[in-house]
Amino acid sequence: MAAGGGGAWKVAYADFVTAMMALFLLLWILNQDEKIKGEVQKHFMTRFAADTRESPGIIPMDFAELVKSHRAMFENASVIPLEHVRIINEDLVKVFIENPSYLDLKTMEVARSDDGLLINILNNPDKPIFAEGEEDKLTEYGKVVFNTIAWQIARYEDTEVEIEGHTSSDFISREANDKWQVSTRRAHRARQVLVDKGVKDSQVVKVSGYGDTQTLSSHPKNASQNNRVSIRVRAKQEKADQ
Repeated sequence: MAAGGGGAWKVAYADFVTAMMALFLLLWILNQDEKIKGEVQKHFMTRFAADTRESPGIIPMDFAELVKSHRAMFENASVIPLEHVRIINEDLVKVFIENPSYLDLKTMEVARSDDGLLINILNNPDKPIFAEGEEDKLTEYGKVVFNTIAWQIARYEDTEVEIEGHTSSDFISREANDKWQVSTRRAHRARQVLVDKGVKDSQVVKVSGYGDTQTLSSHPKNASQNNRVSIRVRAKQEKADQ
């Protein structure tokens, strides 16, 4: 008998096996935490690209100077909510960039961590977010800034939020309140704006004031920028069964 040609199926079968292996590998990577995914990414990057890359990956290189990496703050986030946090970051930067006549990037600093964002809203002298000499009263500009941030966070209910108030080292209250009281009131004012604009009250897991104990390393301790509110946005943590 003449040898039959029926070997074409072997090529198709090999392609199928290769595709299945690639699928299983992709599913495995998607289910890993950010720490492992970062190591996988590094493996496929050249040595030179790894040494010169400035962007943490969620903000374009053009705006890498806005980002500081705080790796130790959060770790091992769940996959889907973290993607929402990435989108919040990108959308916030986009909104500020597209509205240069009103929203100033100097007002907002975004720091990336392994499972969330740290958003610092700064009281810049040129465009203050707090009314001059006031404890926690927002300027019209300040209201727009907080409203913008609130609208972005409110889109994703599977995130949780921590809000911190801060003062500069030389802040003096007209009402004789100490810096701890002032910073706490600022945090609560920010929480109220966020909730009024759609953020669920259950998303806010912490509201606190730190006085002037956590001034920015990038500014003098008495700089106006230290009169700020910090908002941490992270993937919602699963609570253990009681």
